Amino acid sequence: MKRYKQANEGIHAPEELKEKAARPAVRRPYARWMGAVAAVLAVAILGGIAMWPGKNQPSADNPNGPAPFSLGGDPRTVGQPPVSPYALAVADYPEVAPYPRDEDFFSDVGDGEGAWEKAGEAYDRAYAAWSSDMKALRSGVDYMGLMDGFISRSTAQFLAGAGEDNRVYSPVNVYMALSMLAETTGDNTRRQILDLLQADSVETLRERARALWRDHYRDDGTVTSILGNSLWLRDGMTYSQSTLDTLAKDYYASTFSGKMGSEEYNQALRDWLNEQTNGLLAEQAEGLEMTPETVLALASTIYFKAAWDGEFSRENTETDTFHALSDDVDAEFMRRAMEDSFYWGDNFTAVRLSFQQGGGMWLILPAEGYSVDELLQTGEAMEFLLSPKYDQYDDQGNVTQEGWTGQKYLTINLSMPKFDVSSDLDLIDGLQKLGVTDVFDYTVSNFDPLEASTDEPIYVSTAQHAARVKVDEEGCEAAAYTVLMAECDAAMPPDDEVDFVLDRPFLFSITAESGLPLFTGVVNQPNG
Repeated sequence: MKRYKQANEGIHAPEELKEKAARPAVRRPYARWMGAVAAVLAVAILGGIAMWPGKNQPSADNPNGPAPFSLGGDPRTVGQPPVSPYALAVADYPEVAPYPRDEDFFSDVGDGEGAWEKAGEAYDRAYAAWSSDMKALRSGVDYMGLMDGFISRSTAQFLAGAGEDNRVYSPVNVYMALSMLAETTGDNTRRQILDLLQADSVETLRERARALWRDHYRDDGTVTSILGNSLWLRDGMTYSQSTLDTLAKDYYASTFSGKMGSEEYNQALRDWLNEQTNGLLAEQAEGLEMTPETVLALASTIYFKAAWDGEFSRENTETDTFHALSDDVDAEFMRRAMEDSFYWGDNFTAVRLSFQQGGGMWLILPAEGYSVDELLQTGEAMEFLLSPKYDQYDDQGNVTQEGWTGQKYLTINLSMPKFDVSSDLDLIDGLQKLGVTDVFDYTVSNFDPLEASTDEPIYVSTAQHAARVKVDEEGCEAAAYTVLMAECDAAMPPDDEVDFVLDRPFLFSITAESGLPLFTGVVNQPNG
């Protein structure tokens, strides 16, 4: 009971939520992963909303009544970190039956009568359970064209101009975070965000965000893909119950409350981020902190893990030369021959590496004498990434959209460097160029839907996006976070075999099973 009182001192919320928050969490570790498979992991948005410095700011010593919040249903902690002393509610993550692996059912069948039939029946039952869980999760939304404008414009904005540095950006990540930000804003401040995100209303955006969460959730032992969101409230301050409930219900957002600016609360935030990102960005997270002026922080993460569908043999990895922009460098090149589609445009060639059970990585190599920036500026690379690769048909069999014409199925001798690339971007200038301006200007910003108990204007003062992607023979591992803080071609290949050698700067995109890009990036230096 002493822990309960200490954990919730200064927090104004329903008593039943406090009691749940104080109880130790029952958590299940992430489902078993395949051997030493490397992860693809992404962390997205941390948003802080704080007051413009001014007079009479509310504090824990001057509470203004309850901070109304209700989750509606029993919070669970599946796939979540342990409940901290600051937790008011933890998002309810769905259970997904494990994907049945052949070796788990048929490796030790034995020679008994009917043994193989029984093993097959057990496999079929396990597959049916997995398929049922996945079908129940999926929204049925067709993302073709739904977010293309935002993805294309923002990716070009944030990847271009890297010079000799590497760049990594997570469009789905930023989309989810800006969606949460839109829920807390109003009038023209909200309209600018909606316009960038291609949504006609916040209700449309809300439905889309919920679909994104469900369609990119998978935790079945072969692929891990989890979007996580959280709210970090300032104790002693009240907020709109309907806004917080919406973020909990439609964004699966966990809720925390504590003393803004305290090291303990800042560490709770870092712990949450590190747990969500498997510690890959611990060094970057160490510098994150909320200030005493912070009113609210919105944190959104995306975690993705998968192995290549056909690993690279380490025996074939050799040191070779990568021709960087200003100098040649040694890099470890992985090599693999595969039968697959080879793509080309006016000024690029491209191949796709598949992950096990869906999704993949596109590798886009500019033509000789053509730069990555030129591909981004002309829009050719993004047009290729977002276009269907094969003809699309309606129910009557009519072609509704033609597939990419520059492609041929052949033998591809792929040679690509193992790489570990990262970047740290300030998003404010880029978002302003994309039309989101009011939220950064305290004289015009509107946070009315938040209903924070302060008379001081609220605006976003910091928008940082850090990301890292690592690729090796088994797969890739990636992570990103964005911090928002507010104070109060090539010709057709002539043969049936082609060498695709990524020995100079190139683009990549990590895509989900839905086809949406989780990460895009520019590799100018494979060694970081």
